[in-house]
Amino acid sequence: MNRSSRTEIVFSGRSNVGKSTLLNELFGQAFETGRRPGVTLKPRTFRYRDLVVTDLPGFGFMQGVPDTKQEIVKDQVVRHLESGAENVLFAVQVIDASSFVEIVDRWTGRGEVPNEIDLYELCRDLDIPVVVAANKMDKVEDRDETLDEICRRFGMLPPWRQWRDRVAPVSAKGGDVEPLERIIRDRLHDEGRDDLLGALS
Repeated sequence: MNRSSRTEIVFSGRSNVGKSTLLNELFGQAFETGRRPGVTLKPRTFRYRDLVVTDLPGFGFMQGVPDTKQEIVKDQVVRHLESGAENVLFAVQVIDASSFVEIVDRWTGRGEVPNEIDLYELCRDLDIPVVVAANKMDKVEDRDETLDEICRRFGMLPPWRQWRDRVAPVSAKGGDVEPLERIIRDRLHDEGRDDLLGALS
């Protein structure tokens, strides 16, 4: 398939990792945010020309949301990716850099596949390139060590700096999103879609 015909960018991640805040910083759109995990319960999109940016519901623990509804939300995420994979240019998987390694290790220690890794592998199986947005970097003490460990959990050998086209350290609340914005600009440019760069605020 001609990849230049892919014009959707999908944002995914665990509940409360700051996806909506990051989207607002990048695109200047009024994506709903909230203090309580699970505010986004169904995919939301905005369009710029033929570019579609999709904010998928957060998955994982959502306080006050019944388990059955959480499973429905997770199924919605999987269905959206599976049904529209051929249209997705790339996915941005947003993680909380300050807690990601601990969460992944806790799950793997129980012999379970962490949701974040499961989603990452699903995208790869669907031939959807993934960019990891390591958010909340302002809460991280040792930047390079943390990013190296994050890369390890995703199967990318350190040092993380060799993956600057796939790993973007950001702090959405502080407005520090340049590394991810640069990746988005580069990928749109590589697709010959400089006409879509105006979507970025």
